[in-house]
Amino acid sequence: VQLQASGGGLVQAGGSLRVSCAASGRTVRSIALGWFRQTPGKEREFVAAISWSGYKTSYADSVKGRFTISRDNAKNTVSLQMNRLKAEDTAVYYCAAAHTTATLRLGPSSSDYWGQGTQVTVSS
Repeated sequence: VQLQASGGGLVQAGGSLRVSCAASGRTVRSIALGWFRQTPGKEREFVAAISWSGYKTSYADSVKGRFTISRDNAKNTVSLQMNRLKAEDTAVYYCAAAHTTATLRLGPSSSDYWGQGTQVTVSS
């Protein structure tokens, strides 16, 4: 599975931003996709995940109610809509893939595939 993230940028606090990830590979439609983020000096942390069907989603407490993950299996893409952004959301965002959403929630060491990161900067 290959993952290619895009859509990062600079936004003011309270604003919105959408990041997307294009997935390719033979098994991409049968695996869970998700997002992690990382700031300098900190471990990569789980943000959100979505099952292969799109029916099951999972979020970190810090983004619940503000971020929405979705996927389009026809286009093999996963997106993260980020609303009411805060300065502490500033990070490099990475898309990831694993067998299940539960696997993604276990943390970065459990994810099987990674895309390159995309920078999201929220100015306060």
